[in-house]
Amino acid sequence: MSTKPKTVLVVDDDGATRLRTSALLQPHYRVLSAASGEAAVAMLTQEEADLLLVDATLPGISGLELLRIVRENYALPEIVMMSADGRVETAVQAIKLGAYHFVAKDGNGEELLSVLRNASDHQDLNRQVLALSAQVAESDREFIVGPSRAMQDVVDIVQRIAKLSATVLVLGESGTGKELVARLIHRESERPAGPFIPVNLAAIPRELVESTLFGHEKGAFTGAVRQQLGKFELAGGGTLFLDEIGDLRLELQGKLLRAVQENEIERVGGARPIRTDFRLIAASNVDLEKAVKEGRFREDLYYRLNVIPLRMPPLRERIEDIPELVSCFVSRYATRFRRNVRGVAPPAMRLLQSQWWPGNIRELENLIERLVALTDKEWLTDEDLPFEYQVPVPAPKRAESEGDGKLLARACETFERNFILKALERSGWNVTGTARYLGIPLSTMKHKMDRLAIRPLAKRLRGY
Repeated sequence: MSTKPKTVLVVDDDGATRLRTSALLQPHYRVLSAASGEAAVAMLTQEEADLLLVDATLPGISGLELLRIVRENYALPEIVMMSADGRVETAVQAIKLGAYHFVAKDGNGEELLSVLRNASDHQDLNRQVLALSAQVAESDREFIVGPSRAMQDVVDIVQRIAKLSATVLVLGESGTGKELVARLIHRESERPAGPFIPVNLAAIPRELVESTLFGHEKGAFTGAVRQQLGKFELAGGGTLFLDEIGDLRLELQGKLLRAVQENEIERVGGARPIRTDFRLIAASNVDLEKAVKEGRFREDLYYRLNVIPLRMPPLRERIEDIPELVSCFVSRYATRFRRNVRGVAPPAMRLLQSQWWPGNIRELENLIERLVALTDKEWLTDEDLPFEYQVPVPAPKRAESEGDGKLLARACETFERNFILKALERSGWNVTGTARYLGIPLSTMKHKMDRLAIRPLAKRLRGY
């Protein structure tokens, strides 16, 4: 968290008490003061206060009324009430309205400092809870490196940049693990104890993006019934991860640029800048340079984000990592679904390594989750794979170079294999009955099964 001193607003109509209390607090806090509830309300529209020390018996807006106003309008200030008469009923009412503590005005200074320290710690805890609740990723997701050269290069870059405070721009197709590598950078940074706040800009309704990122004041728009902290503030002392940065609309890109350059934000409906300490990692699956040329993305923001670019390779460029990824996913979902699955048989693994994987790691993980959930076997085989994964898929560029005839032949072969598999399943894997159903000789049926790598039921049941 940030090491800057917290701000205490002392609200008391007695000038001597304000001066005495301010002198006591100034070695430990930034101190503001107000002589009335009205002055305190006005000051809170201009200044950010972490703690309030309020006289319960103020003229005009009373201390209890000020407590109610603050609780209804502001997200995090902790309020300590003080009174000279020390009436129990006043203390009880203050606590019910949300005061952190109630102290006597004639108490000693050490007691007051102790109460404010505890109130400050309580506020920090509440802030951490808000930050943790904003983290939507599963806790068991981990960054899997694998032996491929492409991923070794990624890890090498992460090790060199993690301790820096520079902004990182992670580029790559959807599903390549951009958020996971951002979490790794955060974990290896100099602020790992701070929050990691992920925000998928593409998943937020357009009208809520600004409020989500920067927060808002009460009454800033319809439905803003109280002050709300934005993701930038929640990421204080930690890392803010903005995914799909290319989806941020132009009118907000200037506000983001100022936040990144100045470490300063302004809430929606707010009139004052707020300092916040965060490290930014942005990610995109679109070509931001092209977006700049097309006028969809600000050039100055692009260069401000692209301080350290990091490209995540697609899964088709790291097929050596597939066995390790599959092993991790099998273990994860076997535990979750209470299945006795040990792994994937070699023929099935070869098929997995021959796919194009347009959905990258996310597609592979979803496939393994489905297979583990549905099986009762120890080993997943190629026969467990859905039809679309049972024939090697050529890379689009390679397929184009082979010519339309070979591409068409491969598509026909895939259709034929899937059609025969469905017919075999329909007949309970009776090869003779399936040949009769398809209207072909048994010898032709066996030849097609051999050519299309369709194994008889007896071999399937042995697990390999």
